[in-house]
Amino acid sequence: MLEFNKVDHEADPYSIANTIALNALVTRAKSKGELLAHLKKRGIEDDVAKATIFRLQENGLINDSEFAKAWTQSRHTSKKLSKRIIAGELRTRGVDQSSIDEALDEIDDESEYRTAFSLGMKKYNTMSRLAPEVQIRRIQSLLQRKGFSFPTIARVIRELDVQSDELQ
Repeated sequence: MLEFNKVDHEADPYSIANTIALNALVTRAKSKGELLAHLKKRGIEDDVAKATIFRLQENGLINDSEFAKAWTQSRHTSKKLSKRIIAGELRTRGVDQSSIDEALDEIDDESEYRTAFSLGMKKYNTMSRLAPEVQIRRIQSLLQRKGFSFPTIARVIRELDVQSDELQ
């Protein structure tokens, strides 16, 4: 079991920052931006926080590229989110754009479509008694909330063969 380190408030600011950062990394991997924000929130000075993060990067405990790849895989497979939503989540976590692009390149368009289709199919199977217009509207809104593009949504609805007067 992972264990938190005690913060010795009498120690130098660098060891305090290091202990706080390591404790934050115990629960889950974090990006540089998240860790920097966490250290600032805990009252660590900017230069001390940046030095601590630099040292953790040198030791391989923080790697935004690896974090972005793991986050992307996890969110795409478990939460069925689109690349657009995942990119937004990574930006809010302070991951740089090149790491985001690199991570999102691992999800191809066909994989994204398959994810959207499986979500649409799952929703479609729960609405057999509803009118086709309602089915389409609900599938569209689900896929929009998950961040899928309109061409992908239209393709899913065509593939599901939901018949409606609006689409003909």
